[in-house]
Amino acid sequence: MPLAAEIRPKSLDDIVGQGHLLAPGKPLRKIIENTGNSAKLPNMLFYGPSGVGKTTLANIIAEQTNMNFHKLNGTSASTADIKAIIAQSKSLMNYGGTLLYLDEIQYLNKKQQQSLLEFIENGDITLIASTTENPYFYVYGAILSRSTVFEFKAITKDEIIPAIKRGFSLLNINASDEVVSIIARNCGGDVRKALNAVELCVLTADDGVISEEIALELSQKSAMKYDRDGDIHYEALSRFQKAIRASDENTALHYLARLISANDLPSICRRLLVIAAEDIGLAYPNAIVITKACVDSAVQLGFPEARIPLAEAVIMLCTAPKSTTAITAIDKALENCAFDNIGKYYEFGDNKIEQAALEYRRRLL
Repeated sequence: MPLAAEIRPKSLDDIVGQGHLLAPGKPLRKIIENTGNSAKLPNMLFYGPSGVGKTTLANIIAEQTNMNFHKLNGTSASTADIKAIIAQSKSLMNYGGTLLYLDEIQYLNKKQQQSLLEFIENGDITLIASTTENPYFYVYGAILSRSTVFEFKAITKDEIIPAIKRGFSLLNINASDEVVSIIARNCGGDVRKALNAVELCVLTADDGVISEEIALELSQKSAMKYDRDGDIHYEALSRFQKAIRASDENTALHYLARLISANDLPSICRRLLVIAAEDIGLAYPNAIVITKACVDSAVQLGFPEARIPLAEAVIMLCTAPKSTTAITAIDKALENCAFDNIGKYYEFGDNKIEQAALEYRRRLL
């Protein structure tokens, strides 16, 4: 059994992190503590990154109810599996009700999700589903309307340290505080990754001693989380742009490095061109020309050399003066244009457009 499964918490107090959901007095904790009567258990959807306790919490809830517990994973569950659970929920043996834990629900298609609706509606099945993707994009709307969404957060370094120490203790290894700190820092808020790193460190220990270099080498890649089309992708791009907007070149280069590590050249190039027009704008009109040259060079060079012109573009945009006059002006113009039935339009004057024109003329002079 993997270490992460072996030391999986058995009670709410053993779960690390998620204080905003599970601290005494919080609504989710109260719901769980009051599930002695299974009829009170609502349908719930747990949303958050991997390794933060979603499955663990579902198992704890199952232990506290008298319901018939079933578990499916969206990556492997078939329509036949769902129908079998539905059939059991209708039997006389289902006196306590059916609790279905559906992990990775985003991998079920719309028809599979719809097959549960009737039985969730009439109470034959109580659903606890979990997903690492934004449920408002990946979960069928009718399921969402019948469920309460709880968002789980990545575990902080301080919160994850006790779990790491417990893992080393179970494996009879006395790791130094620095080794524990390195793993906690590099696990990216994922308890499962942290405990996997603990197991690897133990396997490579010399006479029961784990060096800081080994701990760093085995855990340093864990902090890199990225999904090409998901929330982490857009959050990284957003923070990248905000850092440039704030003229913070160190932070901007950090997020550029993360995007480069993910080999996401198209997103980097597009975002740099957007920033040159949106955030630098008329304060330095040549910024978009220089950025375009750097982007073209990066595309032609490819990685790893592409990192050089990309870094030049980022540093230039960070240190350039900033102006949002152009985007403000065009957005105001679009907002102030109303079309009538015959296709004509009426403009309602606004001095922001005039301000943009004046600023551009000043820059030219």
